[in-house]
Amino acid sequence: MTDQGELFPSAAGAPPSLPLATRMRPKRFEDLVGQKRVVDVLRKLTQSGHLPSIVLWGPPGSGKTTLAGLLATETSARMVALSAVTAGVADLRKVVAEAKVHQRAGIRTVLFIDEIHRFNKAQQDAILPHVENGTVTLIGATTENPSFEVIAPLLSRSRVFRLEALDREELKHVVKRGLGELDATIADDAFEALLESARGDARVALNGLEAAAALAGDSSPIDLGHIERALQERHLLYDRAGDQHYDIVSALIKSVRGSDPDAAVYWMARMLEAGEDPLFVARRLVISAAEDIGLADPQALQVAIAAQQAAHFVGMPEAVLPLTEAALYLALAPKSNSALTSYGAARELIEETGNEPVPLHLRNAVTGLMRSMGYGRDYKYAHDFEGGVAEQVHLPAKLAKRKVYKPNPRDKNSAK
Repeated sequence: MTDQGELFPSAAGAPPSLPLATRMRPKRFEDLVGQKRVVDVLRKLTQSGHLPSIVLWGPPGSGKTTLAGLLATETSARMVALSAVTAGVADLRKVVAEAKVHQRAGIRTVLFIDEIHRFNKAQQDAILPHVENGTVTLIGATTENPSFEVIAPLLSRSRVFRLEALDREELKHVVKRGLGELDATIADDAFEALLESARGDARVALNGLEAAAALAGDSSPIDLGHIERALQERHLLYDRAGDQHYDIVSALIKSVRGSDPDAAVYWMARMLEAGEDPLFVARRLVISAAEDIGLADPQALQVAIAAQQAAHFVGMPEAVLPLTEAALYLALAPKSNSALTSYGAARELIEETGNEPVPLHLRNAVTGLMRSMGYGRDYKYAHDFEGGVAEQVHLPAKLAKRKVYKPNPRDKNSAK
């Protein structure tokens, strides 16, 4: 558990032993780079004197911790910070007990919970009543979609603000400030490599810059080799249970649907290289084969099923081969969504008309009583007719003229 002073050292006296990203943490809204839309709203909230509980949702290095500190400072609140990785219910109770003491003295407590998505339901339930009665004002920071990771009662009592990764110009501005703080210079190619590797993460950019400057020493500018050694290998941004997971799965399916084989394989590789279960990928391809290709190429479903079976049989890393073959096949195949639209139309028809009775001639007459009641009477056996098609009504009588299947011009082997 840390207090506000440890998180936000004074601008004048920040110890040089602290990481550059911490030393450079903005002390005023005016100094914050990026997030203009969110900052404008938050500044108005602090000016009104009313600070609701807030969830800051955004990628690493986008300014969540900094914003939390600024909000507490601007509202003259005492801030206590917990990390959901290490804190438990006992820590929460201690914070609440201290907050009650300060509340009696007229001092507001802001509880900042970093990585709040790592708190389980019991931990989130433990803080809920104290947020509800105003003992603490919660500011949660998360890289994951709070809709999935934060319990509904807590989320309903908070305002969610979505932060974005810094764009290139914003990140460039941050790095230039860092160079000034370090009194260092950097080669153009090294500067570009740092921006590219940081991928909108200000903390990665500043910490990488500081490490590269230490490698360069006082006698030479920071070059490309220093940057590469400082950053080493960056982990892929992908959480199998989080927001990136859903975004990349969506990108894969939409690339297949959009007949883009390059993008389809790229997004699939992003998932597999980050450790996704290959059978999860296979299931998505099977669904896409039926939803997006369908009757335009009925073999697509067979290819997807075969890829799923092959991936299950051989395992990783070789499973990438049948999965890639399937992804390419589906992306290159003609497209028809008539299976999706037909089922949707049938569902709408059921919702509209309810449980219409099965026509008597289609009912199975398994007893004498059923036959006497007309079950199966006048049923036409299709194979007895030319072309294997019998002219009779198969829908409920009231729906005889309604259409569910609307043929797609690309559908094969279907009655047009």
